Amino acid sequence: MSCSRCQGLMVREHFLDFDGTIGHMWASGHRCMNCGNVHDPVIEQHRRTRPEPVLTIPSGDKDYSEDEFETDLPSVMRQAA
Repeated sequence: MSCSRCQGLMVREHFLDFDGTIGHMWASGHRCMNCGNVHDPVIEQHRRTRPEPVLTIPSGDKDYSEDEFETDLPSVMRQAA
């Protein structure tokens, strides 16, 4: 199994759920050895039921002609030793 985030190696792991309403519960899932991404059946179910965000592209370009900014400010960049 490979990680959906970074394509790294996923290993089987057991997790302890401290927020369970009936006390502590053990859950099993997979954790990525590269980035730490956790995948288990509950997380997968929540990802499927949550609506995906929709990215929109603005229809027009922003007009920057009215923005005021000073171009005569001193530089804050310092040279390295």
